[in-house]
Amino acid sequence: MGTMMKGEDLEEVELDLGSPGDLDELDNGEEPQVLWRAPASLDEEENIHTSTLVEISDTKPLINARDPRGVNDCLQVSFEDVIAEPVSVRSGDRVWIWSHALFEVCRVWIYRIVTALLAVPLSVLSGLLFAILSCFHIWMVGPCAQCLLIGMRWLQSLWSIVLDVIVRPFLLSAGRCCGGFSIHLAKE
Repeated sequence: MGTMMKGEDLEEVELDLGSPGDLDELDNGEEPQVLWRAPASLDEEENIHTSTLVEISDTKPLINARDPRGVNDCLQVSFEDVIAEPVSVRSGDRVWIWSHALFEVCRVWIYRIVTALLAVPLSVLSGLLFAILSCFHIWMVGPCAQCLLIGMRWLQSLWSIVLDVIVRPFLLSAGRCCGGFSIHLAKE
């Protein structure tokens, strides 16, 4: 029939197209598998984009939380953020409703079309770039920085001696000299 996907269960599902009153005849007491359901109500709004296939997927956490760190919070734009009519100037109600509907439809579908065209190539390029940068950092920058730190250990010791012997006593004495001053402001 085709290739099997990871995590696919080999269960036979029997479809009973009988009337809703036939639900009492289930032998094993299990509930039947839901093949179709009505559009989600408001309390199910968070699960509106998931389907039965997505629920058994390994990528379900990615589907529900696509921006968990809030990187793109600035892009949460609604119609009212872009187009707002003051009380003094108003278009017709139908114009406002259709404008709102067309704005939302265009925003969603053009985003989907552009991401369908660009998401995979840009993901590959981004993955390639971050892989190269990670490799460069792990195998070049990290070892070079450690070599410099090992080689410059004497400079760190010399710098701490200079700070302790020359700079610290000077700044402590300047602080004690200036610590004796006090300023009182009086309102006349």
